[in-house]
Amino acid sequence: MKPERAFIAERAIARHDPALLRPGPSAAELIPALTRMSERLAKAVRGALSPLLGGAEPQINPMKPMDTDFADFCSEIPRLAANSLMQIGSAPFMVTIEGENVLRLVDRAFGGPGDTPSSLPKEFPLSADLMIGRIEQLVATALTVALGGSGGQIRAVRRDASLAQLQAMPDATKVAGLTLNVVEQGRMPWAISIAFPHDTLALMFAHGDAKRPAKPRRGPAEPTDAPFADLPVELAAVLVDMRLPLAVVSGLRIGQVLPVPIARNVPVKVGDKTYATGTIGALEDRVAIQLNQLS
Repeated sequence: MKPERAFIAERAIARHDPALLRPGPSAAELIPALTRMSERLAKAVRGALSPLLGGAEPQINPMKPMDTDFADFCSEIPRLAANSLMQIGSAPFMVTIEGENVLRLVDRAFGGPGDTPSSLPKEFPLSADLMIGRIEQLVATALTVALGGSGGQIRAVRRDASLAQLQAMPDATKVAGLTLNVVEQGRMPWAISIAFPHDTLALMFAHGDAKRPAKPRRGPAEPTDAPFADLPVELAAVLVDMRLPLAVVSGLRIGQVLPVPIARNVPVKVGDKTYATGTIGALEDRVAIQLNQLS
């Protein structure tokens, strides 16, 4: 059946940037990308962690990410640990810190030396729960910085000392385990461990590693570079520079002729500084200066 009217599209066909349509990183590229990002993450964590450590910045040593599954990652987590399920966009990852280290941070926050109790409690007290919340915010902020603001909003979903209760992800989930070793002078080192599922890494690095903007060139700017190139500069060619006695100047009158000695080399100045010298001549119907020396 022939239509009565010609078909017209309601809107123009979208034309996407090729960069948005390129495939994401392959599985083989995820761990190397995480390794490169871990250096930026360690630097961001170092600065963010110092307020919890009395203002002193610790040394953060990122370990090489371990490609494993979630069950294996959790096998060495002790009974009491701060396990936080977090999300970047809608993709999950888990952050864990041993409970002993959380209690040390709490003791220092209350003015103590950073000791742990002789026997660990079965559950975290409220003060420790508040400290874990601060660590979650710290990790979210540092990871956002390390990714250059890409990947989506990072937030904590829930936390639990029991991995069984947390139900972060299935045991068979392929993850990359990243450990950040925190080294403080005169104290036992401790660690922040993060389990990134491969699907989460694919989202984080969907458009490649976040690259730092190129540093601006140091040193004096070139006069031929923008925005200086178009600035007008007033040049003065000093044709006559002579001295007269005050008695002669005071007696000057209309029609009087003064002999003017013109120098062989005329200075060309910008402000009070001489930039060149030249000789007086003519170019077509205009007086001109031919430069013969640059200062």
